[in-house]
Amino acid sequence: MTKFTILPERQKQIHEKDGKSFAISCDRHSVAGSVSQRACVFCGSRVVLYPIADALHLVHGPIGCAAYTWDIRGALSCGPQLHRLSFSTDLSETDVIYGGEKKLRRALEELIPRYRPKAAFVYATCIVGLIGDDVAAVCRQVSHTTGIPVLPVHSEGFKGTKKDGYRAACDAMFKLIGTGSVDAVGPHSINILGEFNIGGEAWLIKDYYQRMGVEVVAVMTGDGRVDDIRRAHGAKLNVVQCSGSMTHLAERMQTEYGIPFIRVSYFGIEDVARALYDVAAHFKEKTTIMQKTRALVKAEVERIYPQLQVLRRDLAHKKAALYVGGAFKAFSLIKALKQLGMQTVLAGSQTGNADDYALLAKMCDPGTVIVDDANPMELAKYIVEKQVDLFIGGVKERPIAYKFGIGFCDHNHERKIPLAGFEGMLNFAREVHATATSPVWQFTAHRKNCDNALTKAGVPC
Repeated sequence: MTKFTILPERQKQIHEKDGKSFAISCDRHSVAGSVSQRACVFCGSRVVLYPIADALHLVHGPIGCAAYTWDIRGALSCGPQLHRLSFSTDLSETDVIYGGEKKLRRALEELIPRYRPKAAFVYATCIVGLIGDDVAAVCRQVSHTTGIPVLPVHSEGFKGTKKDGYRAACDAMFKLIGTGSVDAVGPHSINILGEFNIGGEAWLIKDYYQRMGVEVVAVMTGDGRVDDIRRAHGAKLNVVQCSGSMTHLAERMQTEYGIPFIRVSYFGIEDVARALYDVAAHFKEKTTIMQKTRALVKAEVERIYPQLQVLRRDLAHKKAALYVGGAFKAFSLIKALKQLGMQTVLAGSQTGNADDYALLAKMCDPGTVIVDDANPMELAKYIVEKQVDLFIGGVKERPIAYKFGIGFCDHNHERKIPLAGFEGMLNFAREVHATATSPVWQFTAHRKNCDNALTKAGVPC
């Protein structure tokens, strides 16, 4: 096969581990025309704030922005479902010429009395940044008249990358923190940051902590409630799961309220156990917490480990590729795949930083391709070259895998089943086994026929 040439502007964002010094470029804007798998700034802010279930979420912009992000996470709520409604000011050509501030105010004054939310988030989109609407001023006015927090989210899509959207969401949420009473918050309490309750995962994690004897004050933002976020400053520790999206908020809370934070992951046996042990170690003055944690981990591992070993027999030595949003999730997935006897030959993320990729390089085997902000052609090239059996990604990567006759596991926020925690590890193993060993792939073009497969995908060979 003729070597497929990577765009010159992209070459520094791709590295194949070869034992030499590691250097990869990251934290850059996507290359124009490369069809990046990243989302925009607005989308980044939307996925962070969206799971707050009793808040109103109003997109100030054209209807397409609201449609694109409607129900964007599989984030479940045990109560209010207001977050699942998609509201938009539906800016038109006339609004672009004359401004959309009056339309925004009318929308808020109609929606807030009708739905009675605890707070409202107003997302500024690209067109709003171009025409210069003063979203913050409108929010202040409506907040004064309605008596609830109306918070602008400065998330104009052209401002940067998806990571900038995370930061905008954290800045908006921080305005709520510190406005509620902390009288009922106990001494052994935490906030969970960056857990979005995909398929009910936050409920699993909260149950673990409750069994340990640790109080969960607020989950930001899975199955989130505005009143819980208001009193989150009373917690004694912040536990950050999705570090790319929520570290900024944890840092601000540490500076403002003196709350320390730790980074954890709830994916895979090793990492979820460590997450629970790290929290127990923080509250070492109460020894019963660590005792309960050890008993919990022992019982959960004994329950699922024999089932994992059965699945491992069929998965051993198979090759996996993964492309996810945050690099911290990639670390856990590599460990989880090793527990299933699988080798990771391609690992990439949309928002990783230099430290993330340096750690990723240490974890990966020689020959593994590490990529930042990949595009479909690059992903297609490497999954064929590396003879991949399984691709782990999100909804945008699914068609790439299926076109090449490769098993696929959705580990992004559109999924409907929990993959976090001990039960989630078992769900993950079952899904990986079902797709990687499916007999359907015998009817697709053989993966070893690289020239034919790449040609069909439009990649010159």
